[in-house]
Amino acid sequence: MGRLRYDGTSDPIIIEDVTLAHLKIIIATKLRRQESFMMTWVPRDSGVNRRATVWIHPAIPLQFGFDEELPPPVDPQRIAELMQHLNASGELVLDNVLSS
Repeated sequence: MGRLRYDGTSDPIIIEDVTLAHLKIIIATKLRRQESFMMTWVPRDSGVNRRATVWIHPAIPLQFGFDEELPPPVDPQRIAELMQHLNASGELVLDNVLSS
């Protein structure tokens, strides 16, 4: 399981390495274009937040941590579908992505 750390202080978002590799490409593409967006997910720890949303912005630090040393395979079709949904809605919803 990989970890996506956002803002340098919050607990990491736990995500499978393959899914995290896809998100890394999508997030990096949007931020390289200076495009901010919302990202929503259901935390695995089921603590206080049953659903969490953050504003992804180029000025806020991000760190992608992978358990595996070698990069996992990336499916271009999956990237295209996620990017299409994000561009249409302005929000990257990870509910279905995290279980993939």
